[in-house]
Amino acid sequence: MNILVTGANGQLGNCLRNAVARGSKDNYIFTDVAELDITDAEAVEKMVKENGVSVIVNCAAYTNVDKAEDDAEFAEILNAAAPRNLAEAMKAVDGTLIHVSTDYVFGGNAGNTPRGEDEPANPTGVYGLTKLHGEQEIEKSGVKALTFRTAWLYSEYGKNFVKTMLSLTSTKPELKVVFDQAGTPTYAQDLADAIFHIIENRKYQGNEGIYHYSDEGVCSWYDFTKMIAEMAGNGECRILPCHSDEFPSKVIRPSYSVLDKTRFKDTFGLEVPYWMDSLKTCIRNLKENEA
Repeated sequence: MNILVTGANGQLGNCLRNAVARGSKDNYIFTDVAELDITDAEAVEKMVKENGVSVIVNCAAYTNVDKAEDDAEFAEILNAAAPRNLAEAMKAVDGTLIHVSTDYVFGGNAGNTPRGEDEPANPTGVYGLTKLHGEQEIEKSGVKALTFRTAWLYSEYGKNFVKTMLSLTSTKPELKVVFDQAGTPTYAQDLADAIFHIIENRKYQGNEGIYHYSDEGVCSWYDFTKMIAEMAGNGECRILPCHSDEFPSKVIRPSYSVLDKTRFKDTFGLEVPYWMDSLKTCIRNLKENEA
């Protein structure tokens, strides 16, 4: 079976490459914007038909949350129009679209109970709104699709919170980090492995719908940073908790965006790693790559 991966040079795409490299019975076609412009419906249709694609894994997205506020038009194109193109191409060949969305669709929701898939969306910024539009476009298309909402993604690849904090805690004597936003750090390799397992075992068939996937547990950005510094041996940096309003932003970020993974675990029977265990793995890999 031929599987097309979009956004293959991003965090999740690179982690999916790692999963496939361990061995797969399928043929994966990894693409990024240089190989395929997913905002071009005709190009997507041509790629699917010429390569006999049965499944698309969409790892591409406009993910710069702050910049999206000033670049709403392009964020809408990449986060909503492009998924529609992918959905329509898969619908035409009776294939399946696996799409990745975000906890930011719940940006304005109050309370401290983990978010279930059926909770009403209430995004507070352009990023969350355009990602919600992408989900809606996929649903409207009628394509067979699985959407995985995730949160606080990090990895050994690209720019992300873990790599930024590793750098800052190793060079700064003191650091302020917000403690009034809680969620779950998610190692991109964990999500990539889960998606790979679902495809490899054809568990996507008959299980269409929206699922939540993040690693297990909950913490604030402050707690996350403290653990990053501790695991990296950057104990000399003094890390202080602060309120979100000390770092003014155009975007109101979710104050509590822990995702309820019950549906995912019940459907696919997969164990979800605890966030600290996965963080330890990622930091170890980063340290080994430095050596």
